[in-house]
Amino acid sequence: MTVTALLVSHDGARWLPTVLAGVAAQSLAPDAFVAVDTGSRDDSAALLREAWGSGAVHAVESGTTFPQAVRAGLATLPPAVSDDDWIWLLHDDSTPDPDALLALTAAMQVFPAADIFGPKLREWPSLRRLLELGLTITGTGRRETGLERGEYDQGQHDEPREVLAVNTAGMLVRRSVLEGLGGFDDELPIFGNDLDFGWRAARAGHQTVVIPQAVVFHAEAAHRGTRRTPLTGRHTHYQERRAALFTMLANASGRRLPWQVVRLFLGSILRVLGFLVVRSVGEALDELAAVLSVYSRPGHLRSARRARAEARSRAGVDQPQDVRRLLAPWWLPYRHGLDFVTDLLSAATSQAADVAERRRAARLAVADPVSNSATGGPRSTPGEDEEFFAEPGPWARWLTNPVTVIFLVFGVLAIVAARPAFGAVTGGALSPVPPEVADWWRLHIEARHPLGTGTDVPAPAYLLPFALLGTLLGANTGLVVSALMLLAVPLGAWGAWRLLTVIGHLVDTRDLPRWVHVWGAITYGLVPATSGAWGEGRFGTVAVAALLPWMVRAALGFADPEPDGRWRAAWRTALLLALGAAFVPGVWLFALLAGTVVLGASVVVAPRLLKDRSVWGPPVTSLVAVPLLLAPWLLPLVTTGSASGLLLEAGRLPGDRVDFVGLLTGRLGDAGAPWWLGALVGVLAVLALVPRSTRLPVLVCWLLALAAAVVVAALAWVRLPLPMVEVRPSLGLFVVVLQGVAVTATVIGAEAVIRHLQDARTQPAWQRLVAGLLAVVGIAVPLGGLGWWLVADDHTLTAVEASVVPAYMEQSAQLGDEHGVLVVRGSVDEGIDYRVLRGDGVTLGEDEILALADVDREFDAAVRALVSAPTSGVVKTLGDAGVEYVVLPSPADGAVAAGLDATPGLDQASAEDRSTRAWRVDRPLAAEGVESRTSVLRIVLLVVQGLAVVVVLVLAAPTVRRGRDD
Repeated sequence: MTVTALLVSHDGARWLPTVLAGVAAQSLAPDAFVAVDTGSRDDSAALLREAWGSGAVHAVESGTTFPQAVRAGLATLPPAVSDDDWIWLLHDDSTPDPDALLALTAAMQVFPAADIFGPKLREWPSLRRLLELGLTITGTGRRETGLERGEYDQGQHDEPREVLAVNTAGMLVRRSVLEGLGGFDDELPIFGNDLDFGWRAARAGHQTVVIPQAVVFHAEAAHRGTRRTPLTGRHTHYQERRAALFTMLANASGRRLPWQVVRLFLGSILRVLGFLVVRSVGEALDELAAVLSVYSRPGHLRSARRARAEARSRAGVDQPQDVRRLLAPWWLPYRHGLDFVTDLLSAATSQAADVAERRRAARLAVADPVSNSATGGPRSTPGEDEEFFAEPGPWARWLTNPVTVIFLVFGVLAIVAARPAFGAVTGGALSPVPPEVADWWRLHIEARHPLGTGTDVPAPAYLLPFALLGTLLGANTGLVVSALMLLAVPLGAWGAWRLLTVIGHLVDTRDLPRWVHVWGAITYGLVPATSGAWGEGRFGTVAVAALLPWMVRAALGFADPEPDGRWRAAWRTALLLALGAAFVPGVWLFALLAGTVVLGASVVVAPRLLKDRSVWGPPVTSLVAVPLLLAPWLLPLVTTGSASGLLLEAGRLPGDRVDFVGLLTGRLGDAGAPWWLGALVGVLAVLALVPRSTRLPVLVCWLLALAAAVVVAALAWVRLPLPMVEVRPSLGLFVVVLQGVAVTATVIGAEAVIRHLQDARTQPAWQRLVAGLLAVVGIAVPLGGLGWWLVADDHTLTAVEASVVPAYMEQSAQLGDEHGVLVVRGSVDEGIDYRVLRGDGVTLGEDEILALADVDREFDAAVRALVSAPTSGVVKTLGDAGVEYVVLPSPADGAVAAGLDATPGLDQASAEDRSTRAWRVDRPLAAEGVESRTSVLRIVLLVVQGLAVVVVLVLAAPTVRRGRDD
């Protein structure tokens, strides 16, 4: 038996002296030495020549892969004279224990059929932690050692056993097997070649055994990123994952290959999402790049599988050996997935607990600075320990918290008051929902919609969140709208509670009665209902009212002392701002104006702060990111001449009917609560200016209200000439903003009054009487609003509009875009109005498109000719435009009806209402120019939006630092 030590080095001078000393100290010395240096830039080659002699060291060019280096080393050896020649592979960062080679060769007597032996690998420099005792691979391509993370060697795994593969650091392999299998695969330049070689050897009938008595200490320089080479670069994870995917697909059996192709692809996509969840963007991109690298070159995989079959044929193996017993159990990837979710939840819980503890410590420090400063924490008092250990559990504390109970009761009552939203919700600004979520997806993807006579106006931006939510809810479109109308009030109240709590601590760090924040949260939460937006189905205003406190709270993160916190606040604000602008575009325009004013003022007041990019960058980024997040809607809206949509909100036209009194009292129209409830909030906000200690933050609130009022005054002069009607800009957003500002000012002022009364117990009786009266008035606002909403029935929701189109025409319209129905109202003398209905009629999301769609001049002239002087040519125009029926709803103009009766090509059709007249177009039907289509630009914008949403979601998540095991 002869053993040749073959060492491959690359810039390993920091480890080589120890490695060479370890080889020299072997109790059983190798018979020969060969070293291959792959273009080291340090003293590696010199160290090797000094230890082993110049004849044993061979230099190759930089960039030589590990498989190529091993073949180069083998080529320098004389031909094997027997089947008992062995190669002992070593890395320049792996030092063997003095008895390592002796233990490996001694195992040949115990396992005479084995052709590959591997040592126990322990970590260098700790020397005690276990790295590997043989290797296998899971069905998802994960390298599996069977060890716990950071497990120490206590002899618990010292039983030799057969394994799938062993690491090349310290591998003792029969030379004939190594050369007979073609060495290591060139497709695996540095990572994964050990697993691939072991798998190929097992399939060819060779046995691999790990010998724990042989110990090698491995620094894993390439894996840990300690050493950068041209082969690893900066993307170690990419190289490792690519190697795993290639190994799985190159060695899988033909029967399991299709399943592995699908499983590994989908599993890799899940891994990308997992890395994004923990904000490991680099690893996510590496994962995606590895998948694309392997799957985009199927020819390489076919060649690799063919080479493996030929190698087995040369070895006389007709039928590949079954290696399933050496692979990881099928359930192991699922356990790893469960461990990942558990670790993620544990980390989130720990993070929340740390934040809560820091807040508690801050409150204690403010409340009792003497007792906390000397000892670093609160001093114990008699009986405190017993009370601590007798403290109820978290659920008990949660359910016995008065604030929690109040919000639970409020949430239940709010859902009861919103009971009309159970089931189908339509009426007012709400159109009927389409039957399938696919209809929303279709509208979102299309560049041209088959609505009316065809239009390029983009679908409203809120369709994307609606479609996503509908898909998650089981493709139930009605449930999406119901969920919005049912949960908007509780969600807005919850956001207002969290916002007011933060603002309260900013104004005064002392704990004050929480009922003030509860009052503010409930009062604001009821704004969608009391303003009339909910009753009129103005779901755009309802959605923005629910999102606004969350936006403001996210924007407060711009004041975070840490740059990372400010940048995360930017992405969270951008995401919420874009979501709000999807329903009411004015949200972004108002934020853009406010941001410009604030940054401009900052240039004058504190110009030094703007020199720090982490100060001005986050707010600017949050505003600039919104157009990217809304790109498929915003860019086509401007390019198609439909920019008026930037000043409208979601839902049917006409919009809200806000006047000066409505702005002061927070009312959009006639469906709101009594005006005096909103007026009381305004009065309380004015009185909040009285306390001197909080006058400055209250003045800030009033400045925000003034800015909103200035914008409203400017918009009052604007008229939007839409193709079919002239409307005013939507002002519902400003009603919500003004009510929110008034509530915030009232809460701040109330806290000042409470603090004043607490600091001086002997205040005059008249001050206490006034404070009590104001408290009673204040409490009447949310109680009155909630009580009104519970009993109110003055709403337009669930109002079913009578259809003027007979049922058989609606069924025919669903057969295709060429089966449209032309509905004509009015008369020749008073003017006519018409609409072309297709499919299921106008559904949610299509109103905004039709309102902004340009008039088809040719078709408009045809309709005018139809009702004034119809001819057979006009009827042909209708057929070419995909109109199958013409309907004159009751009361039909007799002169128009008589003219249509006498028009060639129009056959009278039945109508359900006797005073409604209908005709069928007896001409070939077509839908030229009406059919839906998409475009390359639309696809590009959708891709940009998708990538932007993913990136912003990842960057908005909490920072999770992941590192390798120490």
